[in-house]
Amino acid sequence: QVQLVESGGGLVQAGDSLRLSCAPSGRTFSISVMGWFRQTPGKEREFVAAISWSGGGTYYADSVKGRFTISRDNAKNTLHLQMNNLAPEDTAVYYCAAKNRVGNLLVLDEYAYWGQGTQVTVSS
Repeated sequence: QVQLVESGGGLVQAGDSLRLSCAPSGRTFSISVMGWFRQTPGKEREFVAAISWSGGGTYYADSVKGRFTISRDNAKNTLHLQMNNLAPEDTAVYYCAAKNRVGNLLVLDEYAYWGQGTQVTVSS
């Protein structure tokens, strides 16, 4: 099993930056891909970004491309999501996720492990 703990959410103004972190523990050697998803009330959870845990290759949703950066801190074995130029439409609960095989990065059901979520609120 893999446990994921997110941190770094908060309330910011439009145009500000925020960095989310996710610390995996447990059977971390089994992780193939880690990603970030987000969800707002009444909507389905949507893909934000993903990273190959071994090779570092990244993939982004069109809505965040150029503003968000997903990365891995190898020394601390921690996942980050740097979010710049935030907009009110970025307001959501952000979830860290991990899976054991590459598969389709965008498919939510392929991710076996999830964090508890962290709230990001962007005011206009």
